[in-house]
Amino acid sequence: MTDGNFIDYIKIYAASGKGGQGSMHLHREKFIEKGGPDGGDGGRGGHVILRGNKDMWTLHHLRFLKHSRAGHGGAGGASRSTGADGEDKYLEVPLGTIVRNADTQEIMFEITTHGEEVILCEGGKGGLGNWHFKSATNQTPRYAQPGMPIVDGWFQIELKILADVGLVGFPNAGKSTLLSVVTAAKPKIADYAFTTLKPNVGIVGYRNYQSFVMADIPGIIEGANEGKGLGHYFLRHIERNSTLLFMIPADSDDIRTDYKILLNELELHNPELLHKDRLLAITKSDMLDEELKAEMEQELPEGVKTLFISSIANIGITELKDELWKMLNKEA
Repeated sequence: MTDGNFIDYIKIYAASGKGGQGSMHLHREKFIEKGGPDGGDGGRGGHVILRGNKDMWTLHHLRFLKHSRAGHGGAGGASRSTGADGEDKYLEVPLGTIVRNADTQEIMFEITTHGEEVILCEGGKGGLGNWHFKSATNQTPRYAQPGMPIVDGWFQIELKILADVGLVGFPNAGKSTLLSVVTAAKPKIADYAFTTLKPNVGIVGYRNYQSFVMADIPGIIEGANEGKGLGHYFLRHIERNSTLLFMIPADSDDIRTDYKILLNELELHNPELLHKDRLLAITKSDMLDEELKAEMEQELPEGVKTLFISSIANIGITELKDELWKMLNKEA
């Protein structure tokens, strides 16, 4: 998936179909006098429905869909014939999609399972035909109900990536390189900051044909929660990761301070992120010998397990995958 194809936010106008008009019809047939009312009901207006699709990873297919309208219900007919229901409008979305009311910013619902369907705009109910209103004192009612009007509005559709492991680190910490090594993903890799402009997702193959999903977001810098850098815009994706893999390069001036900065940015964005399982990987460790590693271990952050890895030299990658698998499958 290229950067240009990853869309995780859109705003659309959606409108359901209006209900069909009930029929005001009086039965007419040879040899039958005063056949009475037999007007049928109007059909239901079409719904606008969001449906979860596990094979989608982006909202790119909805990027240019500014308006989404369902079909109107058909009018009722003679002989109590019910009008046709309006055509429902389905919008396929990736798992992890949330929908907000664009005016109030209230979260309406979220879709997290494949095939899950939620009505965004409910179609108008069809009006009742005049035969419903027949009574002993009103045997020829000459009126019927109109259909219910449309339901419409502006909505924000946002994607929060559903992944097992989320990569957290500063720009150039080696996140994209790790993702390219352990998955089939092809993120952009270069020796300058912010080469990752959009989240990347890959499936990590594990032993006995098992797997888990790993997501890489643009690098976080101090002040990201205030809008600095690029990571602030994508911090919401971390909310859906069950385990966070912090990545700090071995040439960092102060690993413990860098780790605290990353933790602080997550806490300021959403304090609940601190309750997720965490693992720290010291990247680019191929430049370290055993003596340097021993010295660095004295200065590592407390309260988090740390591994030394090198994606390029394939150092510690198997141990990293083993540890992540153990964390993801631990008993609650």
